[in-house]
Amino acid sequence: MHIEYQKKFSRHLGRDMEFKIYGHAGKPALIFPSQDGRFFQYEDFGMVNACQKFIDEGRLQLFCADGIDLETWSNLDKSAEDRINRHEQYVRYITEELVPAIQFKNNQKILVSGCSMGAFHAANFFFRRPDLFDMLIALSGLYSSRYFFGDYMNEAIYFNSVVDYVNNLTDDYYLNLYRQNRIYICTGQGNWETEMIAETAQLKSVLERKNIPAWIDFWGYDVHHDWSWWRVQMQYFLEKALI
Repeated sequence: MHIEYQKKFSRHLGRDMEFKIYGHAGKPALIFPSQDGRFFQYEDFGMVNACQKFIDEGRLQLFCADGIDLETWSNLDKSAEDRINRHEQYVRYITEELVPAIQFKNNQKILVSGCSMGAFHAANFFFRRPDLFDMLIALSGLYSSRYFFGDYMNEAIYFNSVVDYVNNLTDDYYLNLYRQNRIYICTGQGNWETEMIAETAQLKSVLERKNIPAWIDFWGYDVHHDWSWWRVQMQYFLEKALI
């Protein structure tokens, strides 16, 4: 398997950012780490190995992004405004710096994916920028801002709360892109999945009201919020997505 490490200075974040590439060809997939995770997490928890069949066949190329949750969503020592403004700098880093680097390597629209908090980031980027991302695989995610910001909402937080801004969206440009794209969302119903079940169901309802096709699964009560299940789920949905 081709593996490549890159470290580049981000003009939007004002510091170095790292990422790793796995594979030589295929559908480019931007992978976000779970809460407070780093770019090497996907490999460390066996997710790259779970994707290896698709990578070796030249059907998938992973781009594992670095996260800055400790400066944004998880940083309770900062004000809500400072946290979300720093996140918006991360949004610009992803869309204006990392995505062009991915498209330089593999010039096509991008699959975006993640587990837990990574699923939140993946869904948020997918729905905010359907011009860049045409597939979503989100596993055990939250899809609103409330877990981190409570009931507080300003404009920037609103546009990072998927169930809120998609629910209120009326722009046909975005809605038609969503309908052309492919959406796979899954959560287990076992341990540590209570909030994810509720928000997955809420997002399912929003997408149905907007007539946006999506494959949304609720796996069994023995399926926990854990890497062992995310490895199984990722393989399952890649088989559906990479046809």
